[in-house]
Amino acid sequence: MTTARSTLGNTIAAHAILIAYTLVALFPVFLIVINAFKSRRDIFGEPLALPTPESFTLVGFETVTRQGDFLLYFQNSFIVTVVSLAFVLLFGAMAAFALSEYRFRGNPLMALYLALGIMIPIRLGTVAILEMMVATGLVNTLTALILVYTAQGLPLSIFILSEFMRTVSDDLKNAGRIDGLSEYRIFFTLVLPLVRPAMATVAVFTMIPIWNDLWFPLILAPAETTKTVTLGAQVFIGQFVTNWNAVLAALTLAILPVLVLYLVFSRQLIRGITSGAVK
Repeated sequence: MTTARSTLGNTIAAHAILIAYTLVALFPVFLIVINAFKSRRDIFGEPLALPTPESFTLVGFETVTRQGDFLLYFQNSFIVTVVSLAFVLLFGAMAAFALSEYRFRGNPLMALYLALGIMIPIRLGTVAILEMMVATGLVNTLTALILVYTAQGLPLSIFILSEFMRTVSDDLKNAGRIDGLSEYRIFFTLVLPLVRPAMATVAVFTMIPIWNDLWFPLILAPAETTKTVTLGAQVFIGQFVTNWNAVLAALTLAILPVLVLYLVFSRQLIRGITSGAVK
């Protein structure tokens, strides 16, 4: 009874923390969205007020559609994010399965090596990464961004998924081996469905830095044909004058995919976070 109450209390606390975090995190998003539909004077005069018939305007969205190819920018961001996310989840899950399932002498060292990316930011190697991309002819290509973001997301993915995969029943996997299933079949048909909440959590926390990143698109793919939506929004920010209506409108449009992903994976995300809290 005590254990059940403790588990229930931990679950309720995790839900409360997640709700509080969501409200705090969404407040800046709320400010961006409401100010995207207001005139420049009202943006600075009453930034916390909702749009009124007098202050409402779509001039920012009209500027975004006229200046720059934002449809192409969204397409580039979508391709880079989806492909990078698929690679991070696939390779991260496979590495996590190997580390949690197979015991060998170098297992702890291998786990430490794969987790170094969490402690050492990938941006410290920007110069070396740029030199590698120049040498391989990948500058101003989406492939360069996909490779970098995949390497960036793998350490966290492996770290989280390996902990969840250790909780998968050994009896279930051994039963699959007795039935003649290969290790690949065991991984894809038995293990992955059981860690789906953890993968949804990894997907959400991996997608947001990729979608919002400005650094690597500016360094590796600044050409007009490879610009991402975050980099494309910088055309409205000048040295002396900034078109805040267009900037806020572009940011509002850029927020939509992240919100859609959160809504799609919200149930799995909550299950993944609460599972970690309970354990």
